[in-house]
Order: sequence, then C-alpha cells, then structure tokens
Amino acid sequence: MPIFNYIAKTAEGRNVEDRAEAAGKSELVKMMKEKGLTVIFAREETLTNFDLTKINLMLTRIKLRDKIIFTRNLSSMISSGIALSRALEILGKQTTNIKFKSIILSLKKSIEEGDPFSTALKKYPDVFSSLFNSMVRAGEESGKLVEALDVVGQQLEQGYTLRKKVKSAMMYPTIVFCAMIIIGIIMFIYVVPTLTSTFKEFNMELPMSTKIIMIISDFLVANTVLAISSIIGFVIAFTLGLRTKIGMRLSDYVALHIPGISGIVKQYNAAQTARTLSSLFSSGVTVIEALDITEDVMQNSYYKEVLAKAKDTVQKGIPLSSVFLENQDIYPLLVGEMMQVGEETGKLATMLEKIAVFFEDEVSTVTKDLSTVIEPILMLFIASAVGFFAIAMITPMYKLTASM
Repeated sequence: MPIFNYIAKTAEGRNVEDRAEAAGKSELVKMMKEKGLTVIFAREETLTNFDLTKINLMLTRIKLRDKIIFTRNLSSMISSGIALSRALEILGKQTTNIKFKSIILSLKKSIEEGDPFSTALKKYPDVFSSLFNSMVRAGEESGKLVEALDVVGQQLEQGYTLRKKVKSAMMYPTIVFCAMIIIGIIMFIYVVPTLTSTFKEFNMELPMSTKIIMIISDFLVANTVLAISSIIGFVIAFTLGLRTKIGMRLSDYVALHIPGISGIVKQYNAAQTARTLSSLFSSGVTVIEALDITEDVMQNSYYKEVLAKAKDTVQKGIPLSSVFLENQDIYPLLVGEMMQVGEETGKLATMLEKIAVFFEDEVSTVTKDLSTVIEPILMLFIASAVGFFAIAMITPMYKLTASM
C-alpha cells in the first residue's frame, strides 16, 4: 500500500506533518477527516524518497529482549503516576532500535488522538502478538493495566529465558559439527592428495577405507566449486523445505519422537501452554479466547491441534482438563491431572502457573544435563571419525615402509 507524506490542519488551526499508509489520496483525506484533521498537502513516497534512515527501518529487527524491556519500563512508569502518552514518549527517546522507536512514538500519537492502548497495539501485529494485545485490553477493561503489563512482561521473560536455555544447549554440538565438516573438507582437498599421490606412484593394493577416502578426495579436488555449492544448496533447500506445510509437519513429528529430545520438546510446550493460559485467565480473558490465543502462540502443529480440539470441547460444556488427559502422548500426564484439580477447586489459573513453573524448571535442569551428556557423545563421534581417517591413511604407509 502506498505511503503518503502529508500536512494536515487540526480543529484548533494547528498544522500537523506526518506520514501514513492509504490506498490513494482520497482514502487518506477520508482517514484524516475521521481523526478530525483536514489534509492541506499530500505526496506519495517514491523510490527517490528513500534514504538511509528508511532503509534502516526496513532492515532493522525488533528483538524479544527489546519488547521485554519496553513492557517492564512502561509498567514501572505508569505505576509511578506517569501518563501513558508521556511514558511512551520517554521510552521512545530512550530506545536505540530505530524501528522500535518509530513504533513507540506512533503508539504515543494514537493515544493522544484518543485511541485505547490495545487499539494502537493492533496496528503492529508483527511486533505485538495477540497475547500481548489481549492482555493489555483485559487490563484496560478491568482498570488494572499495570498488573496486565507485569504479567505480559513475566510471560515474555519466561519464554525468552526458556528458549535461550534450549538454544544454548544445542549451540555447542552445532558449532562442533559445522567445524568438523569444514575441517574435513580442507583435509580432503589439501592433505589427502599429498598422501595418496605416494600410494599411486607405488601402485599399491589399498584397503577399502583408503579407497573410499581417495574417491571422496579426488571428487572434491576436481569439483571443489560444485561440491561446496551443492552443500550450500542442500542447506538452503533443507531450510526452505522446513518452512513448507509438509516440512513443518514432518519436523514437528520428528521433534516429538527423537529419543532424548522429545522429552524436552514436550516439557517446553507444556510449560509454554500452561504459562500462556495462566496469564490470560488471571487477566480475565475468556476461556475460548484464551485457547484461541494460546493456539496462535504455539509453534508445533500437533499442539495447535490439541488446543483447537480443546476449544470445541469447552464449547460443548466438557471440562478443559479432559482434552489434555486424552492427549498424554503430547502433554505429560501431570498437566491434565493438575488442571483437573484446578477446575475442581476453582483455582485453574493458579494451578496452571504451578504447572508452568514445574516444567520450566524441568527444562532448565534437562538442558544443563543435556550439555553434559552430549559432550562425551561428540567426543566419541570425533574420535571415531579421526580414527577411521588415521587408520585409512596410516595402514598403507605402514605396508609401504615394511616392503622397502
């Protein structure tokens, strides 16, 4: 949609200069009229209007950590008695992320024009999730915006911490594996040809392991560009394939069935589900809306299906816990059992929070243990690869020196 730079006059006669998206000039005039502004000048931005700042805006990413800091600071400022628009202005000036700065200042402008905070947030669905927006709206309606922001901040913080721990656990083996591939390619291209040329000169009978290494080495030397391009192409194709519907479904299935990894996946998703539902229920969001938002938050398609089924079940008057008890292959038994107790005692939100804390601690413990377990497995794998390579190269050399 085109973006227009415009100058408009307020009802008090003050000129306002800004930019906005609109289908055309007439649409822009109509939009501004609804806000009590009279457009006196408008010009559509073209490629020639692009400068470094605009390119920066398009390329800059807003990190989860930025949103956590924003939510925490906004809650603190409002609880201290600072008006929402003033708090947003201060946060906009403090933010170093140029894209987030422009969004925060846009939120401030919407608030000053009379829009509720939740309505202003809706304009940026890629930045503020449906969970964030719904909890803010519930906080506005109940007069507890500060409490709602605190819950949102906690939710974001817990999710960020949990993901960071899982990523950290997988970082070490990933780096080692990539380093092995790079070192292996260098060895095959520069080291192996030097040794194999000697074997070829003496026309020796070579073991099968040596022949395999020589074939790989000869191919890489003769087709270095093709080989490297093929590896890069495979990685790109694999990555793009995972983004397709079939690829995502397959990766979701694999994640739930890999020994050692499936347990972490189930505990992580159980914690995320419980934390999200607990936050929404405690903020006064209805059960159906909370399940709908939680379904949107989950990444694994199998968990989305369970939550979609839960919505249908609740609408029929069946307890929410029954769905989780029926899907013990997806959610650990403890989730359904504790939810059932929460429903019976009328403290479902509290029980869900306890479930979230329990599984978050479990994931934290397991990821620490995972690093300890992976390290010796990696060492064994590296030793096997190095041993195979050494035997394949040393055995012919030993035979050569023995025959001389």
